[in-house]
Amino acid sequence: MDKYKKLAANTVIFAISKFSSSVLSFLLMPYVTAKLVSSDYSTADLIQQTANVLIPIVFLQINSAALRFALDKDSDKTSVFTVGLRTTIEGFLVFLIFYYPITLIRLNDTPLGDYAPLIYVFVLVSGTRQLCQQFVRGCGYVKLYAFDGILATATTLLFNLLFLGPFNWGVYGYVIAIIASDACSIIFLFIGAKLWKNVTFKRLPSNARKEMLKYSIPMVPSIILWWITNVSDRYMVTYFVGASENGLYTAASKIPNFVILFSTVFIDAWQLSAVDEYDSDSREAFFTKVFRVYSGGIFVVASALIFFCRIITKILVDDSYFNSWKFVPVLIIATSFSCLVNFLASVYMAEKKSFMGMVTALSGAITNIVLNFVLIPIMGATGAAVATVVSFVVVFVFRGFNTHKYVKIDFKLPVLISETVIIVAQCAIMIVMESGAVMYALEAVLCVLMLLLNFKQIKELASLLLSKFFHKKAD
Repeated sequence: MDKYKKLAANTVIFAISKFSSSVLSFLLMPYVTAKLVSSDYSTADLIQQTANVLIPIVFLQINSAALRFALDKDSDKTSVFTVGLRTTIEGFLVFLIFYYPITLIRLNDTPLGDYAPLIYVFVLVSGTRQLCQQFVRGCGYVKLYAFDGILATATTLLFNLLFLGPFNWGVYGYVIAIIASDACSIIFLFIGAKLWKNVTFKRLPSNARKEMLKYSIPMVPSIILWWITNVSDRYMVTYFVGASENGLYTAASKIPNFVILFSTVFIDAWQLSAVDEYDSDSREAFFTKVFRVYSGGIFVVASALIFFCRIITKILVDDSYFNSWKFVPVLIIATSFSCLVNFLASVYMAEKKSFMGMVTALSGAITNIVLNFVLIPIMGATGAAVATVVSFVVVFVFRGFNTHKYVKIDFKLPVLISETVIIVAQCAIMIVMESGAVMYALEAVLCVLMLLLNFKQIKELASLLLSKFFHKKAD
Protein backbone atom coordinates (compact mmCIF):
# COMPACT_ATOMS: atom_id res chain seq x y z
CA MET A 1 0.00 0.00 0.00
CA ASP A 2 1.21 3.52 -0.82
CA LYS A 3 2.74 5.12 2.31
CA TYR A 4 0.37 8.11 2.27
CA LYS A 5 -2.66 5.86 1.75
CA LYS A 6 -1.54 3.57 4.56
CA LEU A 7 -1.17 6.56 6.87
CA ALA A 8 -4.62 7.77 5.81
CA ALA A 9 -6.18 4.34 6.35
CA ASN A 10 -4.81 4.05 9.87
CA THR A 11 -5.79 7.66 10.58
CA VAL A 12 -9.40 7.01 9.55
CA ILE A 13 -9.60 3.97 11.83
CA PHE A 14 -8.11 5.84 14.79
CA ALA A 15 -10.32 8.85 14.02
CA ILE A 16 -13.50 6.81 14.38
CA SER A 17 -12.28 5.55 17.75
CA LYS A 18 -10.88 8.80 19.13
CA PHE A 19 -13.73 10.98 17.89
CA SER A 20 -16.34 8.71 19.43
CA SER A 21 -14.35 8.56 22.65
CA SER A 22 -13.86 12.31 22.83
CA VAL A 23 -17.53 13.06 22.14
CA LEU A 24 -18.51 10.77 25.01
CA SER A 25 -15.87 12.38 27.26
CA PHE A 26 -17.11 15.89 26.51
CA LEU A 27 -20.72 14.81 27.09
CA LEU A 28 -19.62 13.62 30.51
CA MET A 29 -18.09 16.95 31.56
CA PRO A 30 -21.34 18.81 32.38
CA TYR A 31 -22.46 15.83 34.47
CA VAL A 32 -19.20 15.50 36.41
CA THR A 33 -18.86 19.24 37.09
CA ALA A 34 -22.49 19.31 38.27
CA LYS A 35 -21.94 16.38 40.64
CA LEU A 36 -18.54 17.44 42.02
CA VAL A 37 -17.70 20.81 43.54
CA SER A 38 -14.44 22.30 42.24
CA SER A 39 -12.40 21.14 45.26
CA ASP A 40 -13.61 17.52 44.85
CA TYR A 41 -12.99 17.66 41.09
CA SER A 42 -9.48 18.87 41.87
CA THR A 43 -8.93 15.98 44.31
CA ALA A 44 -10.23 13.37 41.86
CA ASP A 45 -7.97 14.75 39.13
CA LEU A 46 -4.93 14.78 41.44
CA ILE A 47 -5.54 11.11 42.32
CA GLN A 48 -5.69 10.26 38.62
CA GLN A 49 -2.60 12.30 37.75
CA THR A 50 -0.63 10.87 40.69
CA ALA A 51 -1.41 7.35 39.49
CA ASN A 52 -0.52 8.29 35.92
CA VAL A 53 2.96 9.47 36.91
CA LEU A 54 3.54 6.40 39.09
CA ILE A 55 2.67 3.94 36.30
CA PRO A 56 5.84 4.48 34.19
CA ILE A 57 7.98 4.46 37.34
CA VAL A 58 6.51 1.28 38.79
CA PHE A 59 6.43 -0.62 35.48
CA LEU A 60 9.56 0.94 33.93
CA GLN A 61 7.51 2.21 30.94
CA ILE A 62 7.49 -1.34 29.62
CA ASN A 63 4.35 -0.67 27.56
CA SER A 64 6.37 1.55 25.20
CA ALA A 65 8.89 -1.24 24.70
CA ALA A 66 6.03 -3.66 24.03
CA LEU A 67 4.79 -1.36 21.26
CA ARG A 68 8.20 -0.70 19.71
CA PHE A 69 9.44 -4.30 19.74
CA ALA A 70 6.09 -5.72 18.60
CA LEU A 71 6.36 -3.40 15.58
CA ASP A 72 9.54 -5.17 14.43
CA LYS A 73 8.45 -7.64 11.78
CA ASP A 74 10.85 -10.39 12.91
CA SER A 75 10.25 -10.05 16.67
CA ASP A 76 9.13 -12.93 18.91
CA LYS A 77 5.72 -11.65 20.03
CA THR A 78 5.47 -14.15 22.89
CA SER A 79 8.76 -12.97 24.37
CA VAL A 80 7.74 -9.33 24.00
CA PHE A 81 4.39 -9.69 25.81
CA THR A 82 5.70 -12.08 28.46
CA VAL A 83 8.54 -9.71 29.36
CA GLY A 84 6.00 -6.91 29.62
CA LEU A 85 3.67 -8.93 31.85
CA ARG A 86 6.45 -10.17 34.15
CA THR A 87 7.85 -6.64 34.51
CA THR A 88 4.36 -5.37 35.40
CA ILE A 89 3.85 -7.98 38.14
CA GLU A 90 7.33 -7.58 39.60
CA GLY A 91 7.11 -3.81 39.53
CA PHE A 92 3.83 -3.77 41.44
CA LEU A 93 5.20 -6.10 44.14
CA VAL A 94 8.10 -3.69 44.70
CA PHE A 95 5.67 -0.75 44.69
CA LEU A 96 3.79 -2.27 47.66
CA ILE A 97 6.81 -1.50 49.86
CA PHE A 98 6.10 2.22 49.55
CA TYR A 99 2.47 2.09 50.67
CA TYR A 100 2.98 3.77 54.05
CA PRO A 101 4.96 6.80 52.77
CA ILE A 102 2.26 7.41 50.17
CA THR A 103 -0.42 7.52 52.89
CA LEU A 104 1.38 10.53 54.41
CA ILE A 105 1.12 12.79 51.34
CA ARG A 106 -0.87 15.97 51.95
CA LEU A 107 -1.12 18.95 49.60
CA ASN A 108 -2.42 22.13 51.23
CA ASP A 109 -6.13 21.35 51.85
CA THR A 110 -6.02 18.02 49.96
CA PRO A 111 -5.15 14.83 51.97
CA LEU A 112 -3.98 12.83 48.96
CA GLY A 113 -2.57 10.05 51.15
CA ASP A 114 -6.07 9.13 52.34
CA TYR A 115 -6.71 7.78 48.86
CA ALA A 116 -3.63 5.48 48.79
CA PRO A 117 -5.64 2.23 48.28
CA LEU A 118 -7.42 3.82 45.34
CA ILE A 119 -4.11 4.99 43.85
CA TYR A 120 -2.62 1.48 44.13
CA VAL A 121 -5.53 -0.23 42.39
CA PHE A 122 -5.54 2.49 39.71
CA VAL A 123 -1.82 1.99 39.03
CA LEU A 124 -2.11 -1.80 38.69
CA VAL A 125 -5.20 -1.89 36.49
CA SER A 126 -4.34 1.08 34.29
CA GLY A 127 -0.72 -0.04 33.88
CA THR A 128 -1.84 -3.51 32.78
CA ARG A 129 -4.32 -2.02 30.32
CA GLN A 130 -1.61 0.19 28.78
CA LEU A 131 0.62 -2.86 28.27
CA CYS A 132 -2.18 -4.80 26.54
CA GLN A 133 -3.16 -1.78 24.42
CA GLN A 134 0.31 -1.04 23.13
CA PHE A 135 1.17 -4.67 22.44
CA VAL A 136 -2.06 -5.13 20.45
CA ARG A 137 -1.34 -1.94 18.52
CA GLY A 138 2.24 -3.03 17.81
CA CYS A 139 1.03 -6.40 16.51
CA GLY A 140 -1.06 -4.60 13.91
CA TYR A 141 -4.52 -5.13 15.38
CA VAL A 142 -5.40 -1.54 14.52
CA LYS A 143 -9.19 -2.02 14.37
CA LEU A 144 -9.23 -3.91 17.67
CA TYR A 145 -7.14 -1.17 19.29
CA ALA A 146 -9.47 1.50 17.92
CA PHE A 147 -12.63 -0.29 19.06
CA ASP A 148 -11.14 -0.70 22.52
CA GLY A 149 -10.91 3.09 22.73
CA ILE A 150 -14.64 3.39 22.02
CA LEU A 151 -15.51 0.61 24.47
CA ALA A 152 -13.35 2.06 27.26
CA THR A 153 -14.89 5.51 26.98
CA ALA A 154 -18.43 4.13 26.79
CA THR A 155 -17.90 2.08 29.95
CA THR A 156 -16.30 5.07 31.69
CA LEU A 157 -19.38 7.10 30.83
CA LEU A 158 -21.76 4.42 32.11
CA PHE A 159 -19.82 3.83 35.33
CA ASN A 160 -19.64 7.59 36.01
CA LEU A 161 -23.39 7.96 35.51
CA LEU A 162 -23.91 5.12 37.97
CA PHE A 163 -21.29 5.91 40.61
CA LEU A 164 -21.79 9.70 40.71
CA GLY A 165 -25.57 9.48 40.32
CA PRO A 166 -27.54 6.77 42.16
CA PHE A 167 -24.54 5.61 44.23
CA ASN A 168 -23.35 9.18 44.98
CA TRP A 169 -19.78 8.06 45.66
CA GLY A 170 -18.23 11.46 44.89
CA VAL A 171 -14.45 11.44 44.43
CA TYR A 172 -14.32 7.66 44.88
CA GLY A 173 -17.00 7.17 42.25
CA TYR A 174 -15.13 9.24 39.65
CA VAL A 175 -11.89 7.28 40.11
CA ILE A 176 -13.48 3.84 40.48
CA ALA A 177 -15.34 4.45 37.20
CA ILE A 178 -11.99 4.78 35.40
CA ILE A 179 -10.58 1.69 37.14
CA ALA A 180 -13.65 -0.41 36.27
CA SER A 181 -13.50 0.75 32.65
CA ASP A 182 -9.81 -0.18 32.39
CA ALA A 183 -10.58 -3.62 33.82
CA CYS A 184 -13.25 -4.15 31.14
CA SER A 185 -10.70 -3.08 28.51
CA ILE A 186 -8.15 -5.65 29.72
CA ILE A 187 -10.71 -8.45 29.48
CA PHE A 188 -11.78 -7.30 25.99
CA LEU A 189 -8.21 -7.11 24.66
CA PHE A 190 -7.24 -10.49 26.15
CA ILE A 191 -10.22 -12.13 24.46
CA GLY A 192 -10.14 -10.12 21.21
CA ALA A 193 -6.41 -10.59 20.56
CA LYS A 194 -6.13 -13.96 22.36
CA LEU A 195 -3.31 -12.51 24.40
CA TRP A 196 -3.00 -15.62 26.55
CA LYS A 197 -1.32 -17.28 23.55
CA ASN A 198 1.52 -14.77 23.95
CA VAL A 199 2.16 -15.69 27.59
CA THR A 200 4.73 -18.34 28.45
CA PHE A 201 6.16 -19.62 31.73
CA LYS A 202 9.24 -20.96 29.99
CA ARG A 203 12.65 -19.38 30.21
CA LEU A 204 12.98 -16.54 27.69
CA PRO A 205 16.04 -15.71 25.54
CA SER A 206 18.57 -13.92 27.75
CA ASN A 207 18.64 -10.77 25.64
CA ALA A 208 14.84 -10.36 25.32
CA ARG A 209 14.29 -8.64 28.67
CA LYS A 210 17.60 -6.80 28.48
CA GLU A 211 16.86 -5.21 25.10
CA MET A 212 13.34 -4.16 26.04
CA LEU A 213 14.40 -2.63 29.34
CA LYS A 214 17.34 -0.95 27.62
CA TYR A 215 14.76 0.82 25.46
CA SER A 216 12.12 1.48 28.12
CA ILE A 217 14.10 2.50 31.22
CA PRO A 218 15.55 5.72 29.69
CA MET A 219 11.95 6.66 28.92
CA VAL A 220 10.98 6.67 32.61
CA PRO A 221 12.75 9.95 33.41
CA SER A 222 11.37 11.30 30.15
CA ILE A 223 7.78 10.43 31.15
CA ILE A 224 8.30 11.98 34.58
CA LEU A 225 9.70 15.11 32.99
CA TRP A 226 6.68 15.32 30.67
CA TRP A 227 4.45 14.88 33.68
CA ILE A 228 6.21 17.81 35.33
CA THR A 229 5.62 19.92 32.23
CA ASN A 230 2.00 18.82 31.75
CA VAL A 231 0.62 18.21 35.21
CA SER A 232 2.85 19.49 38.03
CA ASP A 233 1.28 22.93 37.68
CA ARG A 234 -1.98 21.50 39.08
CA TYR A 235 -0.19 20.47 42.27
CA MET A 236 1.51 23.86 42.48
CA VAL A 237 -1.74 25.76 41.85
CA THR A 238 -3.31 23.70 44.64
CA TYR A 239 -0.35 24.46 46.91
CA PHE A 240 -0.13 28.21 46.21
CA VAL A 241 -3.77 29.09 45.50
CA GLY A 242 -5.97 26.21 46.74
CA ALA A 243 -8.05 23.28 45.50
CA SER A 244 -10.97 25.42 44.29
CA GLU A 245 -8.78 27.40 41.89
CA ASN A 246 -7.16 24.17 40.73
CA GLY A 247 -10.62 22.73 40.10
CA LEU A 248 -11.29 25.57 37.64
CA TYR A 249 -7.84 25.12 36.08
CA THR A 250 -8.44 21.37 35.73
CA ALA A 251 -11.79 21.98 34.02
CA ALA A 252 -10.11 24.48 31.66
CA SER A 253 -7.44 21.93 30.77
CA LYS A 254 -10.12 19.61 29.34
CA ILE A 255 -11.21 22.06 26.61
CA PRO A 256 -7.92 21.87 24.61
CA ASN A 257 -8.61 18.14 24.29
CA PHE A 258 -10.22 18.99 20.96
CA VAL A 259 -6.71 19.79 19.70
CA ILE A 260 -5.36 16.64 21.34
CA LEU A 261 -8.13 14.66 19.62
CA PHE A 262 -6.85 15.71 16.19
CA SER A 263 -3.26 15.12 17.25
CA THR A 264 -3.76 11.73 18.90
CA VAL A 265 -5.72 10.34 15.97
CA PHE A 266 -2.90 11.34 13.64
CA ILE A 267 0.03 10.42 15.92
CA ASP A 268 -1.31 6.92 16.63
CA ALA A 269 -1.32 6.25 12.88
CA TRP A 270 1.83 8.27 12.18
CA GLN A 271 4.04 6.31 14.61
CA LEU A 272 3.30 3.13 12.65
CA SER A 273 4.14 4.83 9.33
CA ALA A 274 7.24 6.54 10.75
CA VAL A 275 8.78 3.19 11.69
CA ASP A 276 7.72 1.52 8.41
CA GLU A 277 9.07 4.31 6.18
CA TYR A 278 12.10 5.33 8.21
CA ASP A 279 14.61 3.41 6.12
CA SER A 280 13.21 4.52 2.76
CA ASP A 281 15.11 6.90 0.48
CA SER A 282 12.29 9.46 0.47
CA ARG A 283 11.84 9.65 4.24
CA GLU A 284 12.86 13.34 4.53
CA ALA A 285 10.32 14.45 1.93
CA PHE A 286 7.74 12.20 3.58
CA PHE A 287 8.40 13.59 7.08
CA THR A 288 8.39 17.20 5.80
CA LYS A 289 5.11 16.88 3.92
CA VAL A 290 3.38 15.08 6.76
CA PHE A 291 4.62 17.67 9.30
CA ARG A 292 3.22 20.55 7.25
CA VAL A 293 -0.19 18.90 6.92
CA TYR A 294 -0.18 17.91 10.60
CA SER A 295 0.97 21.29 11.97
CA GLY A 296 -1.44 23.13 9.68
CA GLY A 297 -4.31 21.03 10.99
CA ILE A 298 -3.22 21.61 14.60
CA PHE A 299 -3.14 25.39 14.22
CA VAL A 300 -6.46 25.57 12.35
CA VAL A 301 -8.17 23.54 15.08
CA ALA A 302 -6.48 25.65 17.78
CA SER A 303 -7.56 28.90 16.12
CA ALA A 304 -11.19 27.77 15.86
CA LEU A 305 -11.13 26.51 19.44
CA ILE A 306 -9.92 29.86 20.80
CA PHE A 307 -12.70 31.59 18.85
CA PHE A 308 -15.37 29.36 20.39
CA CYS A 309 -13.79 28.76 23.82
CA ARG A 310 -16.31 30.79 25.85
CA ILE A 311 -19.25 29.08 24.14
CA ILE A 312 -17.70 25.62 24.51
CA THR A 313 -16.95 26.23 28.19
CA LYS A 314 -20.54 27.36 28.75
CA ILE A 315 -21.83 24.15 27.17
CA LEU A 316 -19.40 21.67 28.70
CA VAL A 317 -19.15 22.72 32.36
CA ASP A 318 -21.49 23.64 35.17
CA ASP A 319 -22.15 27.38 35.68
CA SER A 320 -19.96 27.37 38.81
CA TYR A 321 -16.97 26.48 36.57
CA PHE A 322 -17.61 29.08 33.83
CA ASN A 323 -14.76 31.41 34.87
CA SER A 324 -12.37 28.61 33.90
CA TRP A 325 -12.67 29.85 30.29
CA LYS A 326 -10.06 32.54 31.05
CA PHE A 327 -7.36 29.88 31.26
CA VAL A 328 -8.45 28.08 28.08
CA PRO A 329 -6.86 30.24 25.30
CA VAL A 330 -3.37 30.02 26.81
CA LEU A 331 -3.75 26.29 27.43
CA ILE A 332 -4.78 25.82 23.78
CA ILE A 333 -1.48 27.38 22.66
CA ALA A 334 0.39 25.10 25.07
CA THR A 335 -1.45 22.07 23.75
CA SER A 336 -0.70 23.03 20.14
CA PHE A 337 3.04 23.06 20.77
CA SER A 338 2.85 19.85 22.79
CA CYS A 339 1.35 18.24 19.67
CA LEU A 340 4.26 19.47 17.54
CA VAL A 341 6.67 18.10 20.13
CA ASN A 342 4.92 14.71 19.96
CA PHE A 343 5.41 14.61 16.20
CA LEU A 344 9.18 14.92 16.62
CA ALA A 345 9.10 12.16 19.23
CA SER A 346 8.41 9.76 16.35
CA VAL A 347 11.97 10.38 15.11
CA TYR A 348 13.42 9.25 18.45
CA MET A 349 11.08 6.26 18.41
CA ALA A 350 12.17 5.18 14.92
CA GLU A 351 15.83 5.66 15.85
CA LYS A 352 15.31 3.99 19.27
CA LYS A 353 16.94 7.10 20.79
CA SER A 354 14.82 7.24 23.94
CA PHE A 355 17.71 8.88 25.83
CA MET A 356 17.56 11.99 23.64
CA GLY A 357 13.82 12.12 24.20
CA MET A 358 14.60 12.34 27.90
CA VAL A 359 17.24 15.06 27.48
CA THR A 360 14.93 17.28 25.46
CA ALA A 361 12.07 16.71 27.92
CA LEU A 362 14.40 17.80 30.74
CA SER A 363 14.70 21.26 29.21
CA GLY A 364 10.93 21.66 29.31
CA ALA A 365 10.57 20.36 32.85
CA ILE A 366 13.21 22.71 34.25
CA THR A 367 11.66 25.66 32.42
CA ASN A 368 8.22 24.71 33.71
CA ILE A 369 9.23 24.36 37.37
CA VAL A 370 11.16 27.63 37.44
CA LEU A 371 8.37 29.60 35.76
CA ASN A 372 5.69 27.99 37.94
CA PHE A 373 7.47 29.14 41.09
CA VAL A 374 7.83 32.63 39.65
CA LEU A 375 4.46 33.11 37.92
CA ILE A 376 1.84 31.23 39.99
CA PRO A 377 2.26 33.37 43.15
CA ILE A 378 1.89 36.49 40.94
CA MET A 379 -0.69 35.44 38.31
CA GLY A 380 -2.39 32.43 39.89
CA ALA A 381 -3.47 29.64 37.52
CA THR A 382 -2.86 31.90 34.50
CA GLY A 383 0.82 31.88 35.42
CA ALA A 384 0.80 28.08 35.31
CA ALA A 385 -0.70 28.15 31.82
CA VAL A 386 1.92 30.64 30.57
CA ALA A 387 4.71 28.50 32.07
CA THR A 388 3.38 25.48 30.20
CA VAL A 389 3.38 27.35 26.87
CA VAL A 390 6.97 28.49 27.27
CA SER A 391 8.06 24.98 28.30
CA PHE A 392 6.65 23.33 25.19
CA VAL A 393 8.09 25.99 22.90
CA VAL A 394 11.54 25.39 24.44
CA VAL A 395 11.28 21.62 23.89
CA PHE A 396 10.02 22.04 20.32
CA VAL A 397 12.95 24.29 19.40
CA PHE A 398 15.41 21.92 21.10
CA ARG A 399 13.99 18.87 19.31
CA GLY A 400 13.80 20.72 16.02
CA PHE A 401 17.57 21.24 16.08
CA ASN A 402 18.41 17.84 17.57
CA THR A 403 16.32 15.66 15.22
CA HIS A 404 17.87 17.41 12.23
CA LYS A 405 20.84 15.04 12.50
CA TYR A 406 18.51 12.08 11.90
CA VAL A 407 15.88 13.49 9.52
CA LYS A 408 16.19 16.91 7.86
CA ILE A 409 12.60 18.14 8.19
CA ASP A 410 11.85 21.48 6.53
CA PHE A 411 9.65 23.21 9.12
CA LYS A 412 8.76 26.14 6.81
CA LEU A 413 9.67 28.60 9.57
CA PRO A 414 7.99 31.71 8.09
CA VAL A 415 4.68 29.84 8.01
CA LEU A 416 5.19 28.33 11.46
CA ILE A 417 6.00 31.72 12.98
CA SER A 418 2.97 33.30 11.27
CA GLU A 419 0.70 30.59 12.68
CA THR A 420 2.09 31.17 16.15
CA VAL A 421 1.62 34.94 15.93
CA ILE A 422 -2.02 34.48 14.88
CA ILE A 423 -3.02 32.24 17.80
CA VAL A 424 -1.09 34.41 20.30
CA ALA A 425 -2.97 37.46 18.97
CA GLN A 426 -6.26 35.57 19.28
CA CYS A 427 -5.41 34.61 22.83
CA ALA A 428 -4.54 38.20 23.82
CA ILE A 429 -7.70 39.63 22.22
CA MET A 430 -9.93 37.03 23.89
CA ILE A 431 -8.47 37.54 27.37
CA VAL A 432 -8.27 41.36 27.25
CA MET A 433 -11.61 42.12 25.56
CA GLU A 434 -13.50 39.09 26.98
CA SER A 435 -16.65 39.61 24.87
CA GLY A 436 -18.45 41.88 22.41
CA ALA A 437 -18.98 42.20 18.66
CA VAL A 438 -15.60 43.84 18.05
CA MET A 439 -13.78 41.02 19.81
CA TYR A 440 -15.55 38.33 17.80
CA ALA A 441 -15.01 40.27 14.56
CA LEU A 442 -11.25 40.42 15.21
CA GLU A 443 -11.20 36.75 16.19
CA ALA A 444 -13.07 35.82 13.00
CA VAL A 445 -10.58 37.71 10.83
CA LEU A 446 -7.66 35.90 12.49
CA CYS A 447 -9.41 32.53 12.09
CA VAL A 448 -9.87 33.18 8.37
CA LEU A 449 -6.20 34.17 8.05
CA MET A 450 -5.18 30.91 9.72
CA LEU A 451 -7.39 28.92 7.38
CA LEU A 452 -6.04 30.69 4.28
CA LEU A 453 -2.48 30.11 5.48
CA ASN A 454 -3.13 26.37 5.68
CA PHE A 455 -5.78 25.94 3.00
CA LYS A 456 -3.61 23.75 0.76
CA GLN A 457 -2.60 21.43 3.61
CA ILE A 458 -6.15 21.10 4.95
CA LYS A 459 -7.46 20.40 1.45
CA GLU A 460 -4.85 17.67 0.93
CA LEU A 461 -5.60 16.10 4.30
CA ALA A 462 -9.36 16.20 3.81
CA SER A 463 -9.10 14.80 0.29
CA LEU A 464 -6.87 11.93 1.38
CA LEU A 465 -8.95 11.00 4.42
CA LEU A 466 -12.34 11.34 2.73
CA SER A 467 -11.29 9.31 -0.29
CA LYS A 468 -9.99 6.60 2.01
CA PHE A 469 -13.15 6.72 4.15
CA PHE A 470 -15.53 6.38 1.20
CA HIS A 471 -13.31 3.71 -0.31
CA LYS A 472 -13.66 1.71 2.90
CA LYS A 473 -17.43 2.14 2.82
CA ALA A 474 -17.50 0.93 -0.76
CA ASP A 475 -15.50 -2.12 0.23
